[in-house]
Parts: sequence; C-alpha cells; structure tokens
Amino acid sequence: MATFSERIGLKPVRSVIQRESADEPLRNALWNIITMLYWNRAHKFIEHDQSGVGTLLVRFWCWHLNRRYDEMDDYAPTTVGVIKKIFIEGPWNEMFDILEFIPGNHQDSKNPHETHWNPMFIKRCNEILEQYMSAYRFVDGEIVEITSENEIVAIEGALSASRSQYAPVHEHLRRALELLSDREARDYRNSIKESISAVESLACLIAEKPKATLNDALDEIEKKHALHGALKKSFSNLYGYTSDEGGVRHKLLDEAALSLEDATFMLVSCSAFVSYLIAKAKP
Repeated sequence: MATFSERIGLKPVRSVIQRESADEPLRNALWNIITMLYWNRAHKFIEHDQSGVGTLLVRFWCWHLNRRYDEMDDYAPTTVGVIKKIFIEGPWNEMFDILEFIPGNHQDSKNPHETHWNPMFIKRCNEILEQYMSAYRFVDGEIVEITSENEIVAIEGALSASRSQYAPVHEHLRRALELLSDREARDYRNSIKESISAVESLACLIAEKPKATLNDALDEIEKKHALHGALKKSFSNLYGYTSDEGGVRHKLLDEAALSLEDATFMLVSCSAFVSYLIAKAKP
C-alpha cells in the first residue's frame, strides 16, 4: 500500500525509481539470491570446495578487493561476511560491482561447461531489479542503466509544473507513478492510461474545451500557440496506441504484453509533453 507521502506526491520520483541508489529492501532481496544460489553451495573451507564458489571467493578477494592471498581466511563465511558488509552497507555502485562480478567469475569446477547456473542468477536479479524499481538491469552479462537522469527529471518537472494551476493533470501523473511503483500490485495498463490522461486533461484545459478529444484539443491549441508539427503528430500517434481498438484502454490487449519498459516510456513521454504544453501555454 502506498504511504501518505507517496499518495500526495511528496515522495521524490528518484526515491521511487532507484537511480544512483539502492535501498535496503533491494539490497536484501539481491543478497538473498546470491546467498541461495552461491554461498549456500560452498564448502565451509575454501580449500575443500568443489562447487566453484571457493574459486569465486578467491578471485573476489584477490582481483576485486586487491588484497593479499596469504591474508585470506580459508573459512568461507569469513570472506562472505566481508562481501556482505560492502554489499549491504557500501555505496550503491559498489553493490552493483559485486553483483556484476559474481556471474562473470563463477565456474562450476565439477562441470566447467555448465551454462545454466549464472543465467539463472541473472534472470532472478533482473526480476528483483524490476520489482524494486531499480534503473539498472543485466544485459549481456553487464549491468546497464535503463532509466536515465533525463527521464527522471522529465517526470519531476511535469509533476512540479502541474501541481498548482493544473491539479487534475498532476493527479493523473502522480497516479501513473504510483501504479508503476506499487510493489504489491503493479498495474502497467492503468499506469499508461493515467499518463495519457494527464496529457488529454491538460490539452482540454488549455484549449478550454473540456469534452474535446486529445486531437481536437491539440488542433485548438495549435491555432493559438504554434505547436511543433512533428511533436503534435507523434503525440497523436502515441494517443492512437492507447485508444484504438486494440489499445490499452480496451480489454483486447493481453495484459501480459505490457511491461515496466512500456509504462515507464509512456510516463516519461507524457511528462515531457505536459511540460512542453504548459510552457507553450504561458502568456
């Protein structure tokens, strides 16, 4: 359930979309997967380990931490404890360094050609990163950013610009973000609907035609404020995506076909267009 701060739009967007950050629930969930898939497979004493995890620990100690091999404790839980402290308490980027290092340096010594274990780990990590609204994912073995600073700024800017004069628009955007970030019951379909409704609502307010369609309202705005033709056309096409017979406003589109990326793209795009229209409508 959303908190009071989230419901009234006071919780910053960047604390919902975790970019250049990693909160404790995200770290805990990722650490649990590492523990279940790697640390729990290791022998307590590294020199007796046959799972490949012992070698992973040695590589981490010597290559990643750049520490002396002869100072490494042979008792595996001791080294795991060092890693855990960095992972849970260290800077967000060091957590991702560890996350990326593990599948790239683990090999099952009993079966060096085994290929399923690390991909299983990467798959579970990506599911957790999506669940906790992280701006990063594993792609081809590397962690890459999928939600940029510019995208977050676009959402924040639209929320700020619409807060006072265009309260209904602000509410649609706030609700779109809430539906996107609800870890218990994420709703991509209705998040997309709220995003496009923010633009529709704003266009009708600026055009002073409360019952107009988005396209009709944009036509009216264009007469007074010289909208860029390409932007107007692109948004009309985007509106068509949500409103045609197979669009997200209709039940014909399979719910499973919608993804976090779809909903995030729509929220960012609609936020940018909201800010654009507000700027154009200023006297």
